[in-house]
Amino acid sequence: MLAAPPTVRIVHSGLACNIEEERYSERVYTIREGETLELTCLVTGHPRPQIRWTKTAGSASDRFQDSSVFNETLRIANIQRHQGGRYYCKAENGLGSPAIKSIRVDVYYLDDPIVTVHQSIGEAKEQFYYERTVFLRCVANSNPPVRYSWRRGQEVLLQGSDKGVEIYEPFFTQGETKILKLKNLRPQDYANYSCIASVRNVCSIPDKMVSFRLSNKTASPSIKLLVDDPIVVNPGEAVTLVCVTTGGEPAPSLTWVRSAGGLPEKTVLNGGTLTIPAIASEDAGTYSCVANNNVGNPAKKSTNIIVRALKKGRFWITPDPYHKDDNIQIGREVKISCQVEAVPSEELTFSWFKNGRPLRSSERMVITQTDPDVSPGTTNLDIIDLKFTDFGTYTCVASLKGGGISDISIDVNISSSTVPPNLTVPQEKSPLVTREGDTIELQCQVTGKPKPIILWSRADKEVAMPDGTMQMESYDGILRIVNVSREMTGTYRCQTSQYNGFNVKPREALVQLIVQYPPAVEPTFLEIRQGQGRSITMSCRVLRAYPTRVLTYEWRLGSKLLRTGQFDLQDSTEYTVSSLSRDSYGVYNCNIINEAGAGRCSFLVTGKAYAPEFYYDTYNPLWQNRPRVYSYSLQWTQMNPSAVDRILAYRLGIRQAGQQRWWEQEITVNGNIQKGELITYNLTELIKPEAYEVRLTPITRFGEGDSTIRVIKYSAPVNPHLREFHCGFEDGNICLFTQDDTDNFDWTKQSTATRDTKYTPNTGPNADRTGSKEGFYMYIETSRPRLEGEKARLVSPVFSVAPKNPYGATNTAYCFSFYYHMYGQHIGSLNVYLRLKGQTAIENPLWSSSGNKGQHWNQARVNINPPTSFQLIFEGIRGPGIEGDIAIDDVSIVEGECMKSDQPANNLRSGAVGTLEHIRLIPVTILMFVLSHQR
Repeated sequence: MLAAPPTVRIVHSGLACNIEEERYSERVYTIREGETLELTCLVTGHPRPQIRWTKTAGSASDRFQDSSVFNETLRIANIQRHQGGRYYCKAENGLGSPAIKSIRVDVYYLDDPIVTVHQSIGEAKEQFYYERTVFLRCVANSNPPVRYSWRRGQEVLLQGSDKGVEIYEPFFTQGETKILKLKNLRPQDYANYSCIASVRNVCSIPDKMVSFRLSNKTASPSIKLLVDDPIVVNPGEAVTLVCVTTGGEPAPSLTWVRSAGGLPEKTVLNGGTLTIPAIASEDAGTYSCVANNNVGNPAKKSTNIIVRALKKGRFWITPDPYHKDDNIQIGREVKISCQVEAVPSEELTFSWFKNGRPLRSSERMVITQTDPDVSPGTTNLDIIDLKFTDFGTYTCVASLKGGGISDISIDVNISSSTVPPNLTVPQEKSPLVTREGDTIELQCQVTGKPKPIILWSRADKEVAMPDGTMQMESYDGILRIVNVSREMTGTYRCQTSQYNGFNVKPREALVQLIVQYPPAVEPTFLEIRQGQGRSITMSCRVLRAYPTRVLTYEWRLGSKLLRTGQFDLQDSTEYTVSSLSRDSYGVYNCNIINEAGAGRCSFLVTGKAYAPEFYYDTYNPLWQNRPRVYSYSLQWTQMNPSAVDRILAYRLGIRQAGQQRWWEQEITVNGNIQKGELITYNLTELIKPEAYEVRLTPITRFGEGDSTIRVIKYSAPVNPHLREFHCGFEDGNICLFTQDDTDNFDWTKQSTATRDTKYTPNTGPNADRTGSKEGFYMYIETSRPRLEGEKARLVSPVFSVAPKNPYGATNTAYCFSFYYHMYGQHIGSLNVYLRLKGQTAIENPLWSSSGNKGQHWNQARVNINPPTSFQLIFEGIRGPGIEGDIAIDDVSIVEGECMKSDQPANNLRSGAVGTLEHIRLIPVTILMFVLSHQR
């Protein structure tokens, strides 16, 4: 079975300015801020692995466009400093552990430097520069760390070059700043100073410079506000804050800030003047004017804006607190309390009226205001020794002294009908049964006068109410719930509040809500693929339902009723089709039904073949590389080939990328396809350098199966590292082998059909290794003018080995094999060498043979364990005469050790010309045999 776990390697293709490879086994990619980062994740593995990019401390999608997170190429345009860090590429295809590689991205930048000027502590006088020592501090944010240099005018200042100047870095800043200390200030120290910040031109980041002119007038800023503190205004008024500078050289810049959050969006700024047109309550807060000129500390002055407001008026009645009775009674005390929210609280005043006439505090009518710390914005009217004549309507009016805000007026009726509340639930309103998705009203009937606000909450558990709060208010005792869900089943408590009613022990009642919902079932959808004549069984299971009793089921194929029944104790029902026919394919529905509705399991029964899976790791798929056209070796395996009827053919569609029309042809399949069998088909006459979309659809007697689409490109493939390599020398670039420049003559590519008619007899092969007259091989031509002992050397491409297991002691093992032909009486020698990366002068002998081996091909197999990237070199040495041609063919390198010689080799299945060839792969050795599709 051809199945390979994922491997991964990260390559960069963006605007990097430096890449350090494998430094302490870590790769660091350096890029300038604002450039475009491009990282490509090269993967192998079959089936094709899924890719995901992530970043240390969270998903990559937190910081860049989500679309690139699952692509091979991660692209971040205009990269910013916070986007530096370690990026991981994770590839998984369900086989083995996911493959993960990472790279650290270092973003380089240099901000404009800032110079600040300070005086020595403890020597400050009223005038900034009467004291003797001045410090100029230069700071710039950068990566890598910045280097600073100072100039006075055009003169470069260095430590020790001027006795009056000292240059140093404070110990605690770790090189983030550079201080220029001017000791015992002299006349020549009044000058123009420049600080140059440099990151030594890394990533072509230029140096940056800032200048500061020091004079005898240099002074830190001072300001004053031309406004009151606090400023109390009414909503809708325009507020203007004016801030002016009273000192500072150079002239300070003025900015306004707000203590909580930013400035309101409607704010208008003009220099030191801030205007808020039509102020609202949410604009209130502390506003500060800050002046800065980089000399000394910034100056700051603040004022508080208070926006008048009156809202949320409420009342409550407290019966005589000295008697355990909730009723109002003649001859006892009763207290009426009134509460509002007021800003500013000190402007709040209350007035009391009885039946519309002003009421003043007296011995029997005591008016008080509660301590603001205990109950802010509250006034009380205590009626001592209640009489019939005290019955009436009492009104409390809340107002703000400043005016401009509407008063709040609250009426409270005291009479013989003023009684504490009582709560009841109508008999038909609990328990209340409803269905999921409906709108429902829970009702508590409140009696009494006045009727208080009712508070609703969950009684059975500590969970939020439908609006997200723990308590909901109702003025009429009704709780309305829209779109009821099953989680809302339970017991609800309604309870009287003290507001707009009696300040007595709360009355409460309970309402039970039962939410019915149709059965939840599994699977809601399942696709079943099976060939004709076979049996299938479908099962539908109930997960949850309310009510759970009287559950019935029905099975249907389309609209046709197949079977009905009723659940007893079981929670699932099954339906079996013993022998599938064309008529029994389709959508089967199982409906499970209760009072609230039905739950449905759907089964799509089909004979469609599964999609093929393209094999992306073909080594060097380009072949017959001619000047204007190229051919491409397309490979795939079939997913679950035995799940349905035998695959008879594939429909191949191909079109140039960007075109609408597909060109289609059918590829016949002989015999049964095995799971994991690698299928090869050669696409020819493709136009350079166009890319093509290829669509592959399996066909069975049921009809078309699922299609798979991939893009093929005219480009040399980049394998993340060596897993397998096969070369039959059929393509124009001979699998990227090259001729060695240091030898005496070259190897020649040849086939028996194209060889020179004047070839030397009695030497060399009559066909390639497979027996084909058209197939190619490489050989050395030993006819004149070649001399005995002359060498021809053929060098392989560089192979990157699989990553070494950090916990294992051994390197990855590979089986290197090739076929050789050494026939003729003058045969010399064939040598093979292993050249390791970094050891260009050292070639390790790997295999050697000399002399006549007969008129047939022989196979050589050698286990190699390269510790690093490597090349293989074939060296042919001419013997004493012209009958000494040596040939090689079908070179392969496969991960894993070679099979022992007593193990049988793989059989190659051949079919009729023009049909598809199959290549069976087993895990250890892979032999590849490709037949071109004849046109």
